[in-house]
Amino acid sequence: MKTITLKLPEAQAALLERKARALGRPKSALLREAVQELLSPGRIRSCHDLMQANCGSWKNTPRDLATNKKYLKGFGR
Repeated sequence: MKTITLKLPEAQAALLERKARALGRPKSALLREAVQELLSPGRIRSCHDLMQANCGSWKNTPRDLATNKKYLKGFGR
């Protein structure tokens, strides 16, 4: 793997540090993912991609919320 040097403004460096600590992952891994996302040709992010970190995180909600017809009654009207 090649090594590069990256200069970040203090605010971005602090944000990266907090995010890495919160996720329990190395800063370099987060940056590699960000670069990959930026350089992926034609990548269209879905709603699930954008909300993936929140999927399954709500407490006290029905497990079958998206499939049980009783919860979908009147949806889209």
